[in-house]
Amino acid sequence: MSFQVKRRTFLATAAVVLAAPAVVLSARFASAAATTLTLGHGAAPGNPRTVAADKFAQLVKEKTEGRVQINVAGAETLGSDSAMLTSLRTGALDFTANSQGATSAIVPELNALGLPFLFENTGKAMAVLNGPVGAELGKRFEAVGVVPLDWWDNGIRHLTNSKRKVTTPADLSGMKIRTPADPMTIDIFQTLGAGTEQIAFGELYIALQQGVVDGQENPLANIESSKLHEVNKYISLTAHKWESTPFLMSKIAQARLGADLEAVKAAAKEAGDLQRKLSSDKAAEVLQNFRRNTAVEVVEVDHDAFVKATAPVADIWKKKPFGDFVAQVVAAAKG
Repeated sequence: MSFQVKRRTFLATAAVVLAAPAVVLSARFASAAATTLTLGHGAAPGNPRTVAADKFAQLVKEKTEGRVQINVAGAETLGSDSAMLTSLRTGALDFTANSQGATSAIVPELNALGLPFLFENTGKAMAVLNGPVGAELGKRFEAVGVVPLDWWDNGIRHLTNSKRKVTTPADLSGMKIRTPADPMTIDIFQTLGAGTEQIAFGELYIALQQGVVDGQENPLANIESSKLHEVNKYISLTAHKWESTPFLMSKIAQARLGADLEAVKAAAKEAGDLQRKLSSDKAAEVLQNFRRNTAVEVVEVDHDAFVKATAPVADIWKKKPFGDFVAQVVAAAKG
């Protein structure tokens, strides 16, 4: 009897010992099975886009209880905005907080959001994007293998240059202005009488420093975080256009998420709310900093003169193949 008990004890103990590696392997397999996805963007450290991207990764991990994890690669470490969009469509990249200009290359209708002086603030733009205009854009994105998760804020854009104060469109005569590869922005500045050149954002500081171009246009937060004011003394508050930061997901990544898709969408919206608030707060803070900085000069412009000079741009875009959509956006913005 005693032997029988000991034998049973031994067998039970052996079973536990033999099962232990399986338990460990099972735990490791469960951990390894977590879906890991990558988010790429081009913003510098401290930029609202960067902060929100990191927040998105944190929220996804929390909302999916670790089943989905996001690796964030910023500051163009995965290439330019255009390159990241190509990667997104092929599935090599899963998410991108991209620029409106670059994204308009795959969805041309997106250009309409950047018509000059269309939106005076982000709130008005979001009111339009949360309606039929946003729904229509969603269909256009789906057709090219991309899912728009939210419309982050790239801010109201202003002009900087190293040559002189720009207060009227005439002051731009003879200047060469860097623009993104964005047909709308190019049209705006060519209509204003400036020459334009497209240079990758990561190369812009050096191009300005070396005089390859005289100036550029960007939201105040981007100007500060990339230190463009160090090489462009004059900051003209043109407020010539508002731009979104489309927050996009690959349809290939969407298919991998399964039941966690809704949690990821909720995380994108929550991170978007944060990004839009940070963007607004940052613009006000940066403007104050620039006004106090004796090394730069903040220039007020003749707003009405710029509005009048850029009026033909809307007519140009209403003649495009998607002119009806352009008219829809203009009507919604006025409503």
